[in-house]
Amino acid sequence: MNIPIPNPLSISISFSTGIKTKKKLSAVIACYRDAQAVPFMHERLTAVFKKIEVDYEIIFVNDCSPDNALEVLRELAQNDYHVTVINHTRNFGSQSAFTSGMIVATGDAVILLDGDLQDPPEVIESFFQKWQEGYDVVYGIREKREATSFMQFAYKAFYRIFRAASYVPVPLDAGEFSLIDRKVVNAINSLPENNRMLRGLRAWVGFRQCGVPYFRPERMFGKTTNSMIANLGWARKAIFSFSFVPLDFISWLAFLTVGLSFIGIIFQITSRLLFPGGTPTGFTTLIVLILFMGGIQLLCFSIIGSYLAHIYDEVKHRPPFIVESIINPPKKS
Repeated sequence: MNIPIPNPLSISISFSTGIKTKKKLSAVIACYRDAQAVPFMHERLTAVFKKIEVDYEIIFVNDCSPDNALEVLRELAQNDYHVTVINHTRNFGSQSAFTSGMIVATGDAVILLDGDLQDPPEVIESFFQKWQEGYDVVYGIREKREATSFMQFAYKAFYRIFRAASYVPVPLDAGEFSLIDRKVVNAINSLPENNRMLRGLRAWVGFRQCGVPYFRPERMFGKTTNSMIANLGWARKAIFSFSFVPLDFISWLAFLTVGLSFIGIIFQITSRLLFPGGTPTGFTTLIVLILFMGGIQLLCFSIIGSYLAHIYDEVKHRPPFIVESIINPPKKS
């Protein structure tokens, strides 16, 4: 009996078309005073990744947390080969922590989350769906948040002021919580600046982007590490990193001062001609004018000084972070 021999070419085609390669996602979590939240983050992230059926790696960046985060993370890495732990030599800040994780990540897309669980891992499923639709960046929009009325107003006001002042269209109410495609990650990683604000850089590089609204809860454990002074410093850094409006403000202030001076001169001359005895004179007037002009000059110097400080910090070319050790470094596929 003759047994038909299948065509080898057709076999290879059927095998090649039958294999479905899973996408790989890299979650990068910035950890500082988040030791209690880490196990919950790991559990919830693992559940989400298994639900959407992807290959994954979970990269915890221990930004020299003063609690027992290192012990907790080391135990996680020993029990789960998907977990990578990056330890910094000191606290470099959340932006440096995210940057550190993005450089090490090997996934087709990278997801950035805060370690305090204010960024719910369950939202990643919506991010993933939008990514599959063709979006290169999917960011979370903080539609609602658990905070005092004053802080809610302050956050809303900052994002709108930042959007109006920035020379790039930065999304409103969007933090670092996002899914970023590999080509966008590579573009951001290639940027040489040290004073990094990822939500601004993410907007600056462009690509196809969209937002997903979500509810942002309070920290699950402990107190927030952001004080009012820290938030003001963060706002200052954002404005001076992505806006030239403060410099333009100096120019307009100069024009306004000169204009007021001319008006004052005309008023002084007219008053002396029409009302010789009623013209304001005296030591008090002189002191007020000196203080007014001195205050304007100091304000202008402070604005210029802020830009010079950023330039000075950049030209030193210090790295934005230093890695002490990596536990379970991911293997590139």
